[in-house]
Amino acid sequence: MVPSLVAIGRALYATLSDPSFYFHLGTTAYEIGIAMVIGGLSGLVVGILLGGSKFMSRAYEAYLYYLGPCPKIIFFPVMIMWFGVGPGSKVAMGAISCFFPVALNVAGGMREIDKVLIRVGKSFRANTWQMVTKIYLPAMRHPVINGVRLGLGVALIGTLLAETKLSNRGIGFLVIQAYSIFNMPQMYALLIILFVIAIGANTLIDRLGGLHDIKRS
Repeated sequence: MVPSLVAIGRALYATLSDPSFYFHLGTTAYEIGIAMVIGGLSGLVVGILLGGSKFMSRAYEAYLYYLGPCPKIIFFPVMIMWFGVGPGSKVAMGAISCFFPVALNVAGGMREIDKVLIRVGKSFRANTWQMVTKIYLPAMRHPVINGVRLGLGVALIGTLLAETKLSNRGIGFLVIQAYSIFNMPQMYALLIILFVIAIGANTLIDRLGGLHDIKRS
């Protein structure tokens, strides 16, 4: 049963007024932040390797396409065995969810880089680090930012799902707790908060990546 807007509004006010909510929010934000760093950086490295090497692409990229669409929650029991029931397993779920869209977007972006730019970098005898920071990343800003945006979305989903399965803290825990006691107004209030946070995070990524200015121009 869908509660009334008034009931949801009251629950939203009560949730935001509760100091314990911010502890759970901080827990989820910490888990997602660490997951984004781990999954994003590993996806960036793998994407550059796959996009820059035909051999690596032919040998391994197909596996990413096969594993990418799989629901990552199937790996959660393995994550629990490896990292325990604490935040580590939630971070791992978020990281593995984030990894695939970042890696695939970066690999595709690498293949779209103008070959002239690569030849210029090599003619100046740029080392690998200089090629990545001065040539590759600036040239594929769009694919990288799009990969991060997609990675953020699936990392958020993966982390929250993990929190609903086995946790006593975090926004996912609050959502499943509200659902289990049929507190529908609070559950909808929490979902609204998550929706607003996701929009804000996507907007921030756009601005940090400069895509907002590109779209306006």
